[in-house]
Amino acid sequence: MKTLRQKGEALAYFLAFIACIPTANWMIGHVGAVCVPNGPCLVPVLPWGPGGHPLMAPSGVLMIGLALVLRDMVQRRLGRSVTIAAIVAGAALSGAVAPPQLIVASATAFLLSELADFAVYTPLQSRGLVLAVLASSVVGLVIDSVLFLWLAFGSLDYVAGQIVGKLWMVLLALPFIHWVRKREIALRTIVE
Repeated sequence: MKTLRQKGEALAYFLAFIACIPTANWMIGHVGAVCVPNGPCLVPVLPWGPGGHPLMAPSGVLMIGLALVLRDMVQRRLGRSVTIAAIVAGAALSGAVAPPQLIVASATAFLLSELADFAVYTPLQSRGLVLAVLASSVVGLVIDSVLFLWLAFGSLDYVAGQIVGKLWMVLLALPFIHWVRKREIALRTIVE
């Protein structure tokens, strides 16, 4: 039986996951070191890149990288059916709040990348939480990056930056995921 604290954590993961989508769509048009006319606002994701300039990516990558990790936590805490419902709700929300030029790109990339994340995470979760989160997130972030850029801008110009930016968010989340796993094991030991 789940405690009130565990239910609260599960709800927090769910709400944070859903909030990533509109936040990412808003950031693409409003937050960045530079905003390309008729294009995305960009943030540096590596200090070096082609021609010695920083590697740039559309700013929404930061939230989508986080969404991939949060989706795994939603599944861990709330199960597969709630996770599928959250993915569908997230795709619908993405389409509802995305700027007109990004509606199809955002909703499609989110839906397909999160389903790929789900497909990889589900069989791996019993082998270890950190491994499952890392592997599923990498698959999801590559799919999301390619689909979003191609559908939104008809170009893969920022694909390297997209992948690196999302990967940074996944890597930054891994110590937290490791802590969650250790805490779950410790709590299970206390209960038994």
